[in-house]
Amino acid sequence: METPKAIEITISASVNAPVAKVWEYWNGPEHITKWNSASPDWHTPSAENDLRVGGKLNARMEAKDGSMGFDFWGIYDIITEHQYIEYTLGDNRKVKITFTANGDTTDIVETFDAESVNPVEMQQFGWQSILNSFKAYAETN
Repeated sequence: METPKAIEITISASVNAPVAKVWEYWNGPEHITKWNSASPDWHTPSAENDLRVGGKLNARMEAKDGSMGFDFWGIYDIITEHQYIEYTLGDNRKVKITFTANGDTTDIVETFDAESVNPVEMQQFGWQSILNSFKAYAETN
């Protein structure tokens, strides 16, 4: 019996910053803790990022009121500096991120396998909200 193919969700943003800065802000733990949240009542108090094939990304995401939290983590499969990142989440879902330089702007397209607990629309909204938070941070810092 064949395993059903995961539903892929794609989100995107055009960031008004050059790709080298976008890459640094996307991957630097000191930056991840400042933008990695889907809403103002959540935050990422700590992050670690070993950006190499086989390396681990781990971001601790928590509600600011302390009511809940979880580790968002994955292992890197493919990295092409300033262009592409692919990793596998702890639950075996895939995430693929493309960075396309356009002079002083960078287009980010992120595709990820949906999980089966929450509605696809909710997942898309949450991930897009995090990407929008990144865009705002990268453009103003």
